[in-house]
Amino acid sequence: MECFTHNKTPLFFLVLLATLTNVALGQGTRVGFYRTSCPRVEAIVQSAVDAANRANPGVPPGLVRMFFHDCFVNGCDASILITGPGSERTAPPNSLLRGFEIIDAAKTELERVCPGVVSCADILAIAARDSVLLAGGIARWPVPLGRRDGLVSRAADTANLPAFNDAVNVQIRKFSEKGLNTQDLVTLSGAHTIGTAACALFSYRLYNFNNTNGPDPSIDTTFLPTLRNLCPNGGDGTRRVALDTGSENRFDNSYFSNLRNRRGVLESDQLLWSDPTTQRLVQRFLGVRGLLGLTFNVEFARSMVRMGNIEVKTGTQGEIRRVCSAIN
Repeated sequence: MECFTHNKTPLFFLVLLATLTNVALGQGTRVGFYRTSCPRVEAIVQSAVDAANRANPGVPPGLVRMFFHDCFVNGCDASILITGPGSERTAPPNSLLRGFEIIDAAKTELERVCPGVVSCADILAIAARDSVLLAGGIARWPVPLGRRDGLVSRAADTANLPAFNDAVNVQIRKFSEKGLNTQDLVTLSGAHTIGTAACALFSYRLYNFNNTNGPDPSIDTTFLPTLRNLCPNGGDGTRRVALDTGSENRFDNSYFSNLRNRRGVLESDQLLWSDPTTQRLVQRFLGVRGLLGLTFNVEFARSMVRMGNIEVKTGTQGEIRRVCSAIN
């Protein structure tokens, strides 16, 4: 997919991007929140993400996933960053999250330049946007800012996170509980166009699906040997496999083509094609170039803004942490 940049972005694309900020109205966040109090905030976060990405191209999916996991638990308040016994970070769904040191690096520099001003929650929101850009997504969409950091982080609260084996109706319900609709579900699932998953999360589909002693019949039979070779029966469950075969480091819409071709790695992903409610939305994003690919990029940006406003704390709520891993 073509990567649109500022100097080649079509006018209608700019108009669509301009509408994204309207999604944030009434949520207490706004674009340009730090314009006078810390004008370099976005440049500083981008620098930290860029430096980490140069050392490890696997950084972008990690930061996007971290943002998702933060927002779905007590809102986008950086509670995922807290360390200590019983914190969200210790919960099984978060055990493989990575990129915490990048947020810490950005926070350290921001505390030097603008002490006590920028929340860790806003740093994470900016970093997630910049990660998509680094992976080949659209030119930077405006991120509404002004979040405050939360004061609670409990592993038990992660029970509502969407799971790798959730049925479509369960996925829809979990998104709806956070004010997101079915289109947001399909669009944000498209983040799996980058990144990997551990064999432990899907190997049950390869050998003994639903106690049948056979594979999940929704897996393409020509793709099954590839997955079994990567994840041998009884093998190392921590071994990681690309979620978007052939394009794991590129933010494009080939993820949706893989679902159509029955090559979704996670059961929850493949079910989006099997269910008529979500299949029509997957079909919207199919294609290889031009407007179809652009549609996914624009809708992804829109859904990221919507997700970024889940249960945000603003004004006098919460706090501005001095370090992101601990409450003041």
